[in-house]
Amino acid sequence: MAEISFDDFLKVDIRVGRVIRAEPYPEARKPAIKLWIDFGDEIGEKKTSAQITAHYSPDALLGKQVMAVVNFPPRQIGRFMSEVLVLGVSDAQGGIVLLSPDLDVPLGGRMH
Repeated sequence: MAEISFDDFLKVDIRVGRVIRAEPYPEARKPAIKLWIDFGDEIGEKKTSAQITAHYSPDALLGKQVMAVVNFPPRQIGRFMSEVLVLGVSDAQGGIVLLSPDLDVPLGGRMH
């Protein structure tokens, strides 16, 4: 495992947002869901696609708070522009489980 400095870690801007819209993404090579996430006044609304269909449906994601890296450059995913990277961990079968606060916190709050 490569070590990084604390200053390197601080360069990664991880914020909390709330899913305000979610749609299936059938055109994706692997099953995915399109997400629109509100990160509050400072950052605003950003979109992404995520391969999280093993545990989540679009309807179940509405209103859910999620953690995401907000300072990566936008990335084209098929015909969809992904602006943030939602964070998750693989379960024993390889399905992604999203990282989220266990209590409701203000939108845009930075992880530290």
